[in-house]
Amino acid sequence: MQKITPFLWFDGKAEEAVNFYLSAFKDAKILEILRYREAGPGPEGSVMTIKFSLHGQEFVALNAGPEFTFTPAISFFVHCQSQEEVDELWEKLSAEGGETNSCGWLKDRYGVSWQIVPTILLEFLGDKDSEKANRVMKAMLEMHKLNIAGLTRAYEQG
Repeated sequence: MQKITPFLWFDGKAEEAVNFYLSAFKDAKILEILRYREAGPGPEGSVMTIKFSLHGQEFVALNAGPEFTFTPAISFFVHCQSQEEVDELWEKLSAEGGETNSCGWLKDRYGVSWQIVPTILLEFLGDKDSEKANRVMKAMLEMHKLNIAGLTRAYEQG
Protein backbone atom coordinates (compact mmCIF):
# COMPACT_ATOMS: atom_id res chain seq x y z
CA MET A 1 0.00 0.00 0.00
CA GLN A 2 1.19 3.46 -0.93
CA LYS A 3 1.85 5.71 2.08
CA ILE A 4 0.29 8.80 0.45
CA THR A 5 -2.61 8.66 -2.00
CA PRO A 6 -4.07 11.66 -3.86
CA PHE A 7 -7.75 11.93 -2.93
CA LEU A 8 -9.83 13.72 -5.56
CA TRP A 9 -13.22 15.31 -4.79
CA PHE A 10 -15.65 15.32 -7.72
CA ASP A 11 -19.06 16.96 -7.85
CA GLY A 12 -21.03 13.76 -8.44
CA LYS A 13 -18.86 12.70 -11.38
CA ALA A 14 -16.21 10.48 -9.80
CA GLU A 15 -17.13 7.40 -11.83
CA GLU A 16 -17.28 9.39 -15.08
CA ALA A 17 -13.91 11.04 -14.33
CA VAL A 18 -12.22 7.74 -13.47
CA ASN A 19 -13.45 6.19 -16.71
CA PHE A 20 -12.07 9.23 -18.55
CA TYR A 21 -8.63 8.75 -16.92
CA LEU A 22 -8.69 5.01 -17.64
CA SER A 23 -9.24 5.83 -21.32
CA ALA A 24 -6.40 8.40 -21.38
CA PHE A 25 -3.66 6.29 -19.77
CA LYS A 26 -2.49 2.94 -21.12
CA ASP A 27 -1.53 1.42 -17.77
CA ALA A 28 -4.67 2.17 -15.78
CA LYS A 29 -7.15 0.15 -13.77
CA ILE A 30 -9.85 0.31 -11.13
CA LEU A 31 -8.70 -1.26 -7.88
CA GLU A 32 -11.78 -0.93 -5.67
CA ILE A 33 -15.24 0.64 -5.61
CA LEU A 34 -17.01 1.51 -2.36
CA ARG A 35 -20.70 2.32 -2.41
CA TYR A 36 -22.80 4.45 -0.12
CA ARG A 37 -24.85 2.50 2.36
CA GLU A 38 -28.08 3.32 4.12
CA ALA A 39 -26.41 6.02 6.28
CA GLY A 40 -25.49 8.02 3.12
CA PRO A 41 -24.90 10.85 2.55
CA GLY A 42 -25.22 9.70 -1.08
CA PRO A 43 -28.04 7.50 -2.36
CA GLU A 44 -27.71 3.94 -1.08
CA GLY A 45 -25.84 1.79 -3.62
CA SER A 46 -24.35 4.72 -5.53
CA VAL A 47 -20.59 5.06 -5.89
CA MET A 48 -18.89 6.69 -2.89
CA THR A 49 -15.22 6.20 -3.80
CA ILE A 50 -13.24 4.57 -6.55
CA LYS A 51 -9.63 3.58 -5.96
CA PHE A 52 -7.76 3.44 -9.26
CA SER A 53 -4.20 3.46 -10.54
CA LEU A 54 -2.46 5.25 -13.39
CA HIS A 55 0.95 3.77 -14.18
CA GLY A 56 1.15 2.30 -10.69
CA GLN A 57 0.21 5.55 -8.89
CA GLU A 58 -2.91 5.02 -6.81
CA PHE A 59 -5.65 7.65 -6.53
CA VAL A 60 -9.04 7.76 -4.84
CA ALA A 61 -11.96 9.59 -6.45
CA LEU A 62 -14.81 10.67 -4.16
CA ASN A 63 -18.35 11.25 -5.39
CA ALA A 64 -19.31 14.35 -3.43
CA GLY A 65 -20.93 17.71 -4.00
CA PRO A 66 -20.05 21.19 -5.26
CA GLU A 67 -18.48 22.43 -2.00
CA PHE A 68 -14.88 22.07 -3.24
CA THR A 69 -13.25 22.42 -6.65
CA PHE A 70 -9.80 21.84 -8.08
CA THR A 71 -7.17 24.51 -8.49
CA PRO A 72 -3.98 24.60 -10.61
CA ALA A 73 -2.03 25.09 -7.36
CA ILE A 74 -1.89 21.28 -7.34
CA SER A 75 -1.22 19.36 -10.53
CA PHE A 76 -0.13 15.91 -11.63
CA PHE A 77 3.24 15.86 -13.38
CA VAL A 78 3.37 13.16 -16.06
CA HIS A 79 6.83 12.09 -17.27
CA CYS A 80 6.63 11.26 -20.99
CA GLN A 81 9.31 9.34 -22.87
CA SER A 82 8.39 10.43 -26.39
CA GLN A 83 6.64 13.14 -28.38
CA GLU A 84 4.02 10.57 -29.29
CA GLU A 85 3.21 10.08 -25.60
CA VAL A 86 3.12 13.86 -25.01
CA ASP A 87 0.80 14.34 -27.99
CA GLU A 88 -1.52 11.50 -27.04
CA LEU A 89 -1.96 12.54 -23.40
CA TRP A 90 -2.23 16.22 -24.33
CA GLU A 91 -5.05 15.51 -26.78
CA LYS A 92 -6.92 13.07 -24.54
CA LEU A 93 -6.71 15.04 -21.31
CA SER A 94 -7.56 18.41 -22.87
CA ALA A 95 -10.47 17.06 -24.95
CA GLU A 96 -14.14 17.97 -24.57
CA GLY A 97 -13.95 21.03 -22.38
CA GLY A 98 -10.38 20.88 -21.12
CA GLU A 99 -8.15 23.93 -21.27
CA THR A 100 -4.54 24.09 -22.42
CA ASN A 101 -2.03 26.44 -20.93
CA SER A 102 1.64 27.28 -21.36
CA CYS A 103 4.68 25.19 -20.41
CA GLY A 104 2.94 21.82 -20.77
CA TRP A 105 0.11 22.55 -18.32
CA LEU A 106 -3.52 21.72 -18.99
CA LYS A 107 -6.75 21.40 -17.10
CA ASP A 108 -9.02 18.49 -17.97
CA ARG A 109 -12.78 18.82 -18.27
CA TYR A 110 -13.17 17.99 -14.55
CA GLY A 111 -10.85 20.82 -13.50
CA VAL A 112 -7.86 18.63 -12.59
CA SER A 113 -4.51 20.16 -13.62
CA TRP A 114 -1.83 18.10 -15.36
CA GLN A 115 1.70 18.82 -16.53
CA ILE A 116 2.55 16.73 -19.60
CA VAL A 117 6.34 16.85 -19.74
CA PRO A 118 8.93 15.02 -21.83
CA THR A 119 11.64 13.67 -19.52
CA ILE A 120 14.32 15.17 -21.78
CA LEU A 121 13.19 18.65 -20.64
CA LEU A 122 14.38 17.97 -17.10
CA GLU A 123 17.75 16.79 -18.43
CA PHE A 124 18.11 19.93 -20.54
CA LEU A 125 17.10 22.28 -17.73
CA GLY A 126 19.51 20.55 -15.36
CA ASP A 127 22.50 20.85 -17.69
CA LYS A 128 25.62 22.35 -16.11
CA ASP A 129 25.92 24.66 -19.12
CA SER A 130 23.66 27.52 -18.02
CA GLU A 131 23.47 28.96 -21.56
CA LYS A 132 21.96 25.71 -22.86
CA ALA A 133 19.56 25.48 -19.92
CA ASN A 134 18.51 29.12 -20.37
CA ARG A 135 17.82 28.62 -24.10
CA VAL A 136 15.65 25.61 -23.30
CA MET A 137 13.78 27.54 -20.59
CA LYS A 138 13.05 30.37 -23.03
CA ALA A 139 11.83 27.90 -25.65
CA MET A 140 9.62 26.11 -23.11
CA LEU A 141 8.06 29.38 -21.95
CA GLU A 142 6.85 30.01 -25.51
CA MET A 143 5.15 26.61 -25.86
CA HIS A 144 1.78 25.32 -24.76
CA LYS A 145 2.15 21.61 -25.57
CA LEU A 146 5.84 20.84 -25.13
CA ASN A 147 7.68 19.87 -28.29
CA ILE A 148 10.80 17.72 -27.97
CA ALA A 149 12.21 18.78 -31.35
CA GLY A 150 11.88 22.47 -30.46
CA LEU A 151 13.42 21.93 -27.04
CA THR A 152 16.28 19.96 -28.59
CA ARG A 153 16.94 22.70 -31.16
CA ALA A 154 17.14 25.28 -28.37
CA TYR A 155 19.48 23.03 -26.40
CA GLU A 156 21.79 22.38 -29.34
CA GLN A 157 22.00 25.99 -30.59
CA GLY A 158 25.36 27.43 -30.00
